Amino acid sequence: MSAVYQALASHFDPDTRKASIEFAIRNDSAEAWRPAEGFSIGYHLFDADTGTLILDGHRTLLEKDLNPGESARVGLDFELPPDEGRYQVVLSPMREGVCWFYDQGWPFLLLEGEIRHGNARLSSLRVATRATLRRKSALRTVLRAFTYPLFTILRNRGLIRTMVRRDILGRYRGSFGGIFWTIINPLLLMSTYFFVFGIVLRARFGADQSRSGFALYYLAGMLPWLAFSEAVGRSAGVLLEHRNFIRKLVFAVETLPVTLVTSGLVSEFFAVLLFCGFLLVARGSIPLSILWLPLLLIPQILFTAGVSWFLAALGVFVRDLAQIIGFVLTLWFFLTPICYPEASLPREFLPVFSKNPMYVLVAGYRAILLEGRMPQWAPLWKLWIAAAATFVLGHAWFYKLRKTFADIV
Repeated sequence: MSAVYQALASHFDPDTRKASIEFAIRNDSAEAWRPAEGFSIGYHLFDADTGTLILDGHRTLLEKDLNPGESARVGLDFELPPDEGRYQVVLSPMREGVCWFYDQGWPFLLLEGEIRHGNARLSSLRVATRATLRRKSALRTVLRAFTYPLFTILRNRGLIRTMVRRDILGRYRGSFGGIFWTIINPLLLMSTYFFVFGIVLRARFGADQSRSGFALYYLAGMLPWLAFSEAVGRSAGVLLEHRNFIRKLVFAVETLPVTLVTSGLVSEFFAVLLFCGFLLVARGSIPLSILWLPLLLIPQILFTAGVSWFLAALGVFVRDLAQIIGFVLTLWFFLTPICYPEASLPREFLPVFSKNPMYVLVAGYRAILLEGRMPQWAPLWKLWIAAAATFVLGHAWFYKLRKTFADIV
């Protein structure tokens, strides 16, 4: 059973938002279409973003019975709503009290309209099916899953910048070191681990068995870990920490975990500068392969943001999560070859451990900073896919739960 549409024509007045549609419809089914049996042509008006039915429009009866293979001319008028938004108008044969035939897989006529800043626009009339719309909707959903978080961050970049400055200055306000603790903290942390593993336990990497060789390889591995652990370690409590903002202000709540990610990147930035200084002293130059750093930094940011969004939303409901994350990060650190060589990992467990995103990042940082080459391509493209998926899923989880935050925090 089907219908064929021919000689499509439409007229739209943007001032009144009224449209007039004319077309010829041919009965391409095996039975007659009888107006006396409830057969007519109607339209449905949908919200394009949510798929919600807004209006079940009026019906237009055919002038006579339409037998298989016969055609008839149909005219139909409708009006777009005054509210701003995107709309879809579906024109289809239907049988009163039985069904709309576009729901049965029949082709239908589709118009897409938009009201933006008081201006109305309507697309040209075209033939579509539910299957083509589902494919288009799925593609749009996938694209929106990637673009919406990025657009949210770009729209609120001023707020994020202010929150990052407030976060960094607030942490060290009143201390003698002030903002310099942003440099001192990672330096002290790295010095502590270097003393334990490099001097006490005498761990060494590769062919360079000197302390300076171990220090460079160890510090290169710490660079991505510092930014990741700082953001993830604080993410479980970030919404509770800013509960007054969430209750009293209307703003993009998803920027709070992004603030932590950005603060972690600030710490990493200073740590990279310190590392480059050490590299100049120890080796006399900085390799040009450092230009590959964005290839690692982008998936690192995506992965950290996705994990932070997930934990920030979950932390509202599981108040013990902050303590659990502290233990998980400690375990994660020692499962990543930062303070010991990769060769120390059990060979039978290496395929599992190498799937760790931080494992790939640590190896990549060492490759570009110490070995003068780009990161290995095979694990890198897998890292990009995993980071992008984590970014999208983490934001989707956060976005799904955000409406409940104000009631719970």
